[in-house]
Amino acid sequence: MPRGELRIYLGAAPGVGKTYAMLEEAQRRAARGTDVVIGFVETHGRQHTATMLGDIEQVPRRTMDYRGAEFTEMDLDAVLARRPEVAVVDELAHSNVPGSRHDKRWQDVQELLDAGIDVLSTVNVQHLESVNDVVAQITGTTQRETVPDEIVRAAEQVELVDMTPEALRRRMAHGNIYRPDKIDAALGNYFRVGNLTALRELALLWLADKVDEQLDRYRSQQGIAATWEARERVVVALTGGPEGETLIRRAARVAARSKGADLLAVHVARSDGLAGADPAQLARQRVLVESLGGTYHQVLGTDVPAALLDFAQGVNATQLVLGASRRGRFAQLFARGVGVTTTALSGSIDVHLVTHKQAGKGRRAAAVPAALSRRRRLLGFALAVVGMPLLTLLLRTLPDLTLTNDILLFLAGVVGVALVGGVWPALVAALGGSLLLNWFFTPPYRTLTIAEADNLLALAVFVAVALAVSWVVDVAARRTREAARAAADAQTLAAVAGGVLRGERPLPALLEQLRETFGLRAVSVLELAEDASGRPERAREEHAWCVVASVGDQPPCTPESGETAVPVDDRITVVLCGRRLEASDRRIVEAFAAQAAVALRQERLAEEAATARPLAAADRMRTALLAAVSHDLRTPLASAKAAVTSLRSHDIEFDEHDREELLETAEESLDRLARLVANLLDMSRLQAGVLGITETAIGLEDAVPLALDELGPPAATVDTDIPADLPAATADPGLLERVLVNIVANALRYSPPDQPPTITASAHAGQVELRVIDRGPGIPEDQWEHVFLPFQRLGDRDNQTGVGLGLALSRGLAEAMGGSITPETTPGGGLTMVLRLPAAQTTSEEPQE
Repeated sequence: MPRGELRIYLGAAPGVGKTYAMLEEAQRRAARGTDVVIGFVETHGRQHTATMLGDIEQVPRRTMDYRGAEFTEMDLDAVLARRPEVAVVDELAHSNVPGSRHDKRWQDVQELLDAGIDVLSTVNVQHLESVNDVVAQITGTTQRETVPDEIVRAAEQVELVDMTPEALRRRMAHGNIYRPDKIDAALGNYFRVGNLTALRELALLWLADKVDEQLDRYRSQQGIAATWEARERVVVALTGGPEGETLIRRAARVAARSKGADLLAVHVARSDGLAGADPAQLARQRVLVESLGGTYHQVLGTDVPAALLDFAQGVNATQLVLGASRRGRFAQLFARGVGVTTTALSGSIDVHLVTHKQAGKGRRAAAVPAALSRRRRLLGFALAVVGMPLLTLLLRTLPDLTLTNDILLFLAGVVGVALVGGVWPALVAALGGSLLLNWFFTPPYRTLTIAEADNLLALAVFVAVALAVSWVVDVAARRTREAARAAADAQTLAAVAGGVLRGERPLPALLEQLRETFGLRAVSVLELAEDASGRPERAREEHAWCVVASVGDQPPCTPESGETAVPVDDRITVVLCGRRLEASDRRIVEAFAAQAAVALRQERLAEEAATARPLAAADRMRTALLAAVSHDLRTPLASAKAAVTSLRSHDIEFDEHDREELLETAEESLDRLARLVANLLDMSRLQAGVLGITETAIGLEDAVPLALDELGPPAATVDTDIPADLPAATADPGLLERVLVNIVANALRYSPPDQPPTITASAHAGQVELRVIDRGPGIPEDQWEHVFLPFQRLGDRDNQTGVGLGLALSRGLAEAMGGSITPETTPGGGLTMVLRLPAAQTTSEEPQE
């Protein structure tokens, strides 16, 4: 059975018209005769969306009970039994009621697709798993309902339903998204212009990546190698040389000229696995690329121009940045070089040849280590000096051999010497063997004269073959040693990277791994003081250096106190103690030192962020407080002052009823002011961590009436249902009363006049739970955490509904007493605030016998 196809309508925020567009597509398919059913569509009370349902068949929903409330979910079994061609399933990221077959609705959709049913669905960008943390930073709201990105990316079609922030806010203001009682709060919080703009950009970028994947897949399937300039992609080629930083910065400037351009750096490594570039230079250049927003890549290849162009064409690059050749002019006469060859073969890819300081200066010849050890070379010379004469004596005892056989045996001896000692002992053996062959085995004997031309040719071929074989053996031995060294370096780098990833603190883990790898006693990262930078005489002083990180015994405190010092930059140096490293080891240590500098920089940035976070929060709170209290303090003050001024006026005579009304107004205003000031003081104490708490056992049947009395006549309508056998809670009586007053006052504010709030209580798992239930407009689940933020009037937020401290303070006080406050949806509509407090420990003493 073929798998069904998934079509998703992606939006930046609620209300952009995803469900409407999905239903339009369903109506079009139904009009063409396709069997379409509605598995689940949530209209949210929007008339236009409800109208689009039309006469499409709707599969009845399944009703489920959860915590005493009834909920409706899509009946998956009924849809599967109905087996339509197309099923419409709204809200892909929705979490199903506990007890359903699957936890998430996208899992229901997967089962429908497996059954061969096409599905139309919707999702908002904030519900995508990959951008969940980014959305939380932008909006201040953490989305609990998410869907894995691969589910959406696997959809056959993803259609963006877009709308400008201004148009979406107009829809909100006209009542086309939320109910009227929620409009002001939504416009002032989640639906701010800045939030909507950022979410829209996220949706566009995510969909652009999805389209880019589809384009790459199409080009691969169709075998299209030519570059399609759908988006600027700048590739910079790195050799591991000192010119790399210049090329990277130039490529970054080229990419910055085009909005949304990608920067990619690539290094072509030798396909034989041998080291051909400085790993320390590549490590630093990789950090630079990533700091400029680019990505680093490494590919294998023997033909560098072909490998570069293969990579560039594979990523659909539009521009390629190369450095001018470092080879001298004489060398360029014999080979065009990578830059010229790449330019000639680049086709539609633009190639930039960037000059630099090292251009044309030639490559510095690297010291080539001996292919074989000193012992093997000495043994090879010994075999050449002793073995050739011994072979001559042996052949003299065998008179029946021809000159050809003698030459072959001498050639075998030369090869043996080459295998043991390398090229130079083999060269000695070849020259000596040729002389011995000429003297003893080539007529006329015992002279160096060669009578026949064939014999001369044979000896010449012998010498040439012996030298060639010796050279091949020597090169093979050198390559084997280099490969083993490269493999060891790669294992070391992998071990260090793994140690960094597994460590809780990257820098100490990196240093410890470095110490263990090279068998060192101690490793230190030293930083030069600010006043010593650029002053060599000060850099030699011990107190001019500061140890920022170290591992091992007796770590060095200055560069001179260690055997090896590896400078990272002008101020940071890594110093190693225990043994002096070989020159080949130093290259790897330099790569580690560059990573140590990066780890140090990351730690400091994390510390600065941790230090700045509370300061920024305090600054936001102070800013919000100044914006909020101007209204909240002035309103009760103005009311109280107006009432008192009227009472003191001698121009107007008030009767007893008017006088009581004015006094009541003044009293209510002052009570409101007192509560506001108390909330501000308590919030300040909470923020400073100096709130005094005296916990004791207190019954909720005693605490609730006190809170209702403080709220006055409006609280007389509140229904309470507190069991008589409810255990006492552990709390501070005064703070508990403040928490209850704020929660109940919030419920009273939003409850309809004919449906007052209800207070119930129960005990569960060592906790006492008190529920304040209202039947008001409720709050969307994705806004629950938002209501606990203090001073909710920043930017374009509403500034007419109070300072917004009640719920924030209540949660802070509850948590300070070891409890918690969490919101829940009231079955049938509304909001339920659940206050959980630890139950008081009851002890029973048995009489002693």
